Amino acid sequence: MSAAAPLADALREALAFEPLGERAGNVTIGRGTLESRPVRAAFVENRAASGSLGRLECERLAALFAVCARERTALVLFLDSAGAKLSEGLAALGAFRKLYRAGLDAVFAGVPVAAILGKNCFGGSSMLAHLARERLFDAGTQLAMSGPSILATASGTTVMDEMFAAMAQAAISSAARAKATSANRIWAASDDVRPWLREALVPGGDAAAALRLRHEALALRLAKQAPGARPEAVRRRDLEKIYAQGYEANEIHGVLNGTGRRDGAEERFVGIVGKSPLGAHRAWHFSESVWQLAATPPARIEVLLDCGTHAARLDDERIVLTEFVVDMAFALSAAAAAGARVGLTVVGQASGGVYVALAAPAARVTSVYGANIQVLPGAAVAAILGESREETPAFADYRASGVADEELKLGFVPKMP
Repeated sequence: MSAAAPLADALREALAFEPLGERAGNVTIGRGTLESRPVRAAFVENRAASGSLGRLECERLAALFAVCARERTALVLFLDSAGAKLSEGLAALGAFRKLYRAGLDAVFAGVPVAAILGKNCFGGSSMLAHLARERLFDAGTQLAMSGPSILATASGTTVMDEMFAAMAQAAISSAARAKATSANRIWAASDDVRPWLREALVPGGDAAAALRLRHEALALRLAKQAPGARPEAVRRRDLEKIYAQGYEANEIHGVLNGTGRRDGAEERFVGIVGKSPLGAHRAWHFSESVWQLAATPPARIEVLLDCGTHAARLDDERIVLTEFVVDMAFALSAAAAAGARVGLTVVGQASGGVYVALAAPAARVTSVYGANIQVLPGAAVAAILGESREETPAFADYRASGVADEELKLGFVPKMP
């Protein structure tokens, strides 16, 4: 068990934190007060397996988000976690899908959320941090969608390489994050946490409107692309099977858009179906398509996914890839809140944060027969655990773990790389 971080201790003191119930793995939940105002709080600490989030931790946190949504009580999260508990496999992924849905529901219910970060904030933990409007970093915090070992492997080196270590520090450190947005600040040991909490937990207005502004601000971080990109009409065998009554589809910036007809009804669809990992540009353009739909929502929006993972590139991490991934979840949640019924169909590969961002807002997740849903791709698992798990689970495993609700058989098996 690791010693408590000074920032965690400062937060406990500032809130007069009182634990409720027994600790659940790496998670302790409780309550406190801020200037006589009741506050709920959760501490995710590095007690075991790098503070990872497994089924038990996710269930406890999901219940806390639900309580806050009912009460409209402010929530403070302390996060020192490397992400999903890989040893639990699909069970951890399914549990995190439910947790993230509860978090999105709380945000759209108007719950003020503030995040205070310990040493590590990777993967799913970084996605939880960006449910908050404001984040307070320790001086030594590192935040990214991918941890250093995965980033190093993707760069063809190791975390022990001094040049890579310096480049990674420049990309994912607290100082780099504070430069990216004024919503990120760095704590000094002499600072009182209370003034920051007071500002971070001011109740907001229309959640969807505020999150749309966050989306628009993200565009300013993207490098300008060459002009002249135009939508190109596409035909796909899986779309012909799914929309046997007809469809029109185009692709631009690596994002699929279209309209299809099935079961006598018309629906809009958007998709991330390129085999390349999802980077910040493609995530933003996907979100832009969905935010446009949310303005005048159709009755149904189907999301199509065949993208094995997010990009493990320092260029994407420099502009905070997590924010672009979370933006996809916000956009879909806004569309659902506006009246659209959102579904997700996994037509090929899916894993990790990309899967969660699209699955959490969905009322139903369908996996096409032969689709491969994983906690993380085998290479990423090997970089973390030193071993790879490449087997494709059966649909019964998906349903039991909560990562898919229905199976769709199209008459062919999706071709896997």
